[in-house]
Amino acid sequence: MKIEETFRVEAPVERVWDFMVNPKTMGPCVPGFVSAEEVSEDVFDTVMKVKVGIISLKMFARTQVEEKRVPEYMKASGDGHDRLKAGSFHQETTVSLKDLGDDATEVGYAMNVRVVGKLATFGEKIMRATANKMGAKIAENVKKALETKE
Repeated sequence: MKIEETFRVEAPVERVWDFMVNPKTMGPCVPGFVSAEEVSEDVFDTVMKVKVGIISLKMFARTQVEEKRVPEYMKASGDGHDRLKAGSFHQETTVSLKDLGDDATEVGYAMNVRVVGKLATFGEKIMRATANKMGAKIAENVKKALETKE
């Protein structure tokens, strides 16, 4: 399943980059975020509570940043599973930032997610709807966090 989104943030590209590559600042923008722990410089363990259809899950994931071109591009991948191990997933994500001038940045991301196990039985339609709602909320939260005057 591929999920893509592009949105504009009224903040300089360097500030957006610093915010987005730090799981302690970016994590709370993700609906259901519980925690993020740095394992090493580019490896993070995260915990999220996610509702897919009528099922609520507690997901554990390890994500590794594979490539960075500061402040314009990042590629990461990760694997995770739910608390009861009824499903697992693999994800690959790219994030691109484009300096629009006038302290504005275009944020684009693309995520490929592969889900297996009981979680996959919900079907792509339900998972995509959940992912799209989460994507819109993430964009809203990132904009709110970065566009708030310091």
